[in-house]
Amino acid sequence: MRTRIAVFVSGGGTNLQALIDAAARGDLPSGELALVLSSSEKAYALERAKAAGIPACVVPSKAPEHEAKILAQLEAHQIDMIVLAGYMSILSEDFTKRFPNRILNVHPSLIPAFCGKGYYGLRVHEEALRRGVKVTGATVHFVNEIPDGGEIILQKAVEVLPGDTPETLQRRVMEQAEWILLPQAAELVSKGVKA
Repeated sequence: MRTRIAVFVSGGGTNLQALIDAAARGDLPSGELALVLSSSEKAYALERAKAAGIPACVVPSKAPEHEAKILAQLEAHQIDMIVLAGYMSILSEDFTKRFPNRILNVHPSLIPAFCGKGYYGLRVHEEALRRGVKVTGATVHFVNEIPDGGEIILQKAVEVLPGDTPETLQRRVMEQAEWILLPQAAELVSKGVKA
């Protein structure tokens, strides 16, 4: 029996697409993409879910009792594991404690660099360039009550090139690290959940 995975999204869904593509290639044999949950009804990730035939729902992060509504969706779809793929809401300690070592997040830096509260999206890459680092990358880690504070599962380094902008660096980190690591980590953890 495969691990049933919910992918939480807020935007374009490029990391979701990496998971969909990995599953289509057979690179996610222990997991099944069983639900896409978005914090925004405008997220293009919902179109990606629809095209892949994955059930999807929207639970706005500002909605009253939004975590209770999320839990209801997870229960209805019999979800075993959660992957945060560009999900822009912080989950509470009460929520994360319900899924110990079963919530994964991808972060666009080599944790512990450029991480924690307020470090997401382009800000991470702006800070890497401002500090003059020569190497950055991505990290997939377990989620706990501390933003970007859970145990590291996988990391991959990406070179910072002369002339990089936050946007070019972001794209290279996604292509060379995030889109590779996230499916690998999802498979690793999926194997363990049902073991």
